[in-house]
Amino acid sequence: MKRILLVCLGNICRSPTAHGVLLGKIEDAGLSGSVEVQSAGTGMWHVGEAPDVRAIEAAKTRGYDLSGLRAQQVQDGDFSRFDLILAMDYSNYDELMIRCPEESKSKINLFLPFSGVSEVDEVPDPYYGGAKGFDKVLDLVEQAADNLVARFTERTL
Repeated sequence: MKRILLVCLGNICRSPTAHGVLLGKIEDAGLSGSVEVQSAGTGMWHVGEAPDVRAIEAAKTRGYDLSGLRAQQVQDGDFSRFDLILAMDYSNYDELMIRCPEESKSKINLFLPFSGVSEVDEVPDPYYGGAKGFDKVLDLVEQAADNLVARFTERTL
């Protein structure tokens, strides 16, 4: 079983969106038994909260259900538990690298470049913007999730 942790700052916008989309794509590909997906934030402000309502609504319009997800914070044990830890942006990547034991640093990557999305490196934070920001996040995350699932089916991860 491959275990993937998707990380943003508060775990209420970007990483739960990526979590829901990637989970949906994995299920559609028939890979549910071989890939586990979780999401977390580097910050603790929203632990236990549902994703942002705007993220839930934007995802719902594309057929993804984020309503059952709850924010959690990255824990020290996550660095050994997960095979891949994919940060949504450089700030969270840097925070993970600071917290991560040396032997697990190779597991940490930026989500978009690792997933083969080449036009940008970071998933922009839509929290302070309007609905279009959540749609942009979905566009990027769907492309990345498609690329990751293709790699799972080719066994190149």
